[in-house]
Amino acid sequence: MKMISILTPMYNDQENILPFYSQVNSVISTLTNQYTFEFLFINDGSLDHSLEEVIKLQQKDSRVKFIDLSRNYGKEIAMLAGMDYAKGDAVIIMDSDLQHPPDVIPKLIQEWENGYHDVYGKRVSRHGETFLKKKFSNLYYRILSMLSEEPVLPNVGDFRLLDRLCIDSITQIRESQRYTKGLYMWIGFDKKEVEFEANERFAGETKWKMSNLIQLAVDGIISNSNIPLRFSFYMGILLSIAGFSYMIYTFISALFFGNEVKGYPTLAILILLSSGFQFLFLSIIGEYVGKIFKEVKNRPVYFIKRYSEESKDNKSYNSNLKHNDSLENHVEK
Repeated sequence: MKMISILTPMYNDQENILPFYSQVNSVISTLTNQYTFEFLFINDGSLDHSLEEVIKLQQKDSRVKFIDLSRNYGKEIAMLAGMDYAKGDAVIIMDSDLQHPPDVIPKLIQEWENGYHDVYGKRVSRHGETFLKKKFSNLYYRILSMLSEEPVLPNVGDFRLLDRLCIDSITQIRESQRYTKGLYMWIGFDKKEVEFEANERFAGETKWKMSNLIQLAVDGIISNSNIPLRFSFYMGILLSIAGFSYMIYTFISALFFGNEVKGYPTLAILILLSSGFQFLFLSIIGEYVGKIFKEVKNRPVYFIKRYSEESKDNKSYNSNLKHNDSLENHVEK
């Protein structure tokens, strides 16, 4: 039978682990005569007892597996680690807070069996989110769709089923500055949407602050497009033309018409305006240079402190190697 991996990143979600497992297990229990399943939890440096909760589940259900990252790398890296170690013919990515409804899983699998490689969930409503966050999200998707070189799907996140072809393609991309939502579109393959209503968070508080969302928005734009650089280029040309035109106007006005040139206010305004644009453009360039700086270091994307399927628990693993190559073996080579 085909195997399907349930990939779940977690960070300080101890109150959600058992309810998540129970609800997902209840749904997939109706499909066990057709598929085998594995639960793969990625502990992204949790400070609570999330990992202990997963270990308790593993003692009762051998399908439960976990990856314990060496520190908190963020959800994007945690998902990559899960994709590296998932064994399924397909992988379903879900949040452990149950905002992604488990009862949608059979629909995802059905569309996969219909021949689609990337079956993504599209939110038709968001329960429990503030008005400001919803508006910010809609604005973000509009801006990203205008600036992105790849198509952008509004109200589509990481909740999806990915065929093994997609997983193998994404895991070949070892960028450390990742924006996985952009990679889903970049790799291509046949896609299909399944609509769902996003639930309220089951327990605990969201780990996303406004600063995190702004940083994610910036990463999405910078990682997905070089249009901001082109904008800086064209705006520089426009400002240069405007400045040159104003200079010609000033000379003609003074030499031929004898108009008095009011220097200080004009000079101050032009200096402040040009300086502001220069700092803006330097900041845009700096974002790209910063990402280049991090990428050219070619550091491993993540390290694993513990993998449940390994006999030696305390061995560290280099993410740039294959699943079963330890850092120790790499050094020996």
